[in-house]
Amino acid sequence: MRRITRALAALGVAAAAMTAVGTGSAGAADGSWAGCPYGAVCLYPQDQNPASSPSAVYWSYGAHNLSGQYGNHWVLNNQSGGAHAHLCQSSGGGNCVYDIPAQKGVYYDLGPINSITLDRP
Repeated sequence: MRRITRALAALGVAAAAMTAVGTGSAGAADGSWAGCPYGAVCLYPQDQNPASSPSAVYWSYGAHNLSGQYGNHWVLNNQSGGAHAHLCQSSGGGNCVYDIPAQKGVYYDLGPINSITLDRP
């Protein structure tokens, strides 16, 4: 009976951990998520899956131009208060094609993406 109880407890912990990762909620006590500081938008190296160590961290609102980013990358929006991030085909934040709400992330081909915007709620 104890084995079954332990197995069920372990299964419950594993399910809770998978739910936290799947919903994009910040997991660390300081609010960081997959190495992305709370309040930032993070870009991860090509094909790093799962996301663990960002290659670029963006803090300020507005457009941030990208250079030399091709293939699939994780982009995590760990901003607060409903702030969004957008993936845009033009430099300077023009022709945005994908919206990333706060506390969410996307694995996206950045080949056609030339900028990321951080937008106030």
